[in-house]
Amino acid sequence: MNLVKRNSPVFFPSVVDELFKDWAGGSQLVNKTVPPVNIKETDGLFAVELIAPGMKKEDFNIEIDNDLLTISAEVSNEKTDQQEGKFTRREFVHSSFKRAFTLPETINEEEINAAYQDGVLKITLPKKEEALPKAKRMIEIS
Repeated sequence: MNLVKRNSPVFFPSVVDELFKDWAGGSQLVNKTVPPVNIKETDGLFAVELIAPGMKKEDFNIEIDNDLLTISAEVSNEKTDQQEGKFTRREFVHSSFKRAFTLPETINEEEINAAYQDGVLKITLPKKEEALPKAKRMIEIS
């Protein structure tokens, strides 16, 4: 006999889901997600790519403290235009996130660069000279 664990009952909808649905079919719960990150290592550096479309470079805050790289952002878009009529639905946008990564000792913290283009934040973390791979050397036999 196998025991199967289910996350939610099959025949009964989730009570929480039903309580938080509004009359227009949407959900009133805020979707709290963090942007996905790609980290690539090459011989000379680490490259961190964080996808965050719709933001501006001024929205980001990048800090390094005790070998901890912290990337955070906060965006608030509140339209204050006065329009005639009444709203049946008006949604303000407020989103924020914070990601933290422990840096290895081989990173040259003075040479770290960041750029934001086409919805992707790219951070380059160059390695220290002593951490770079040494070139192959042939030794002659005497």
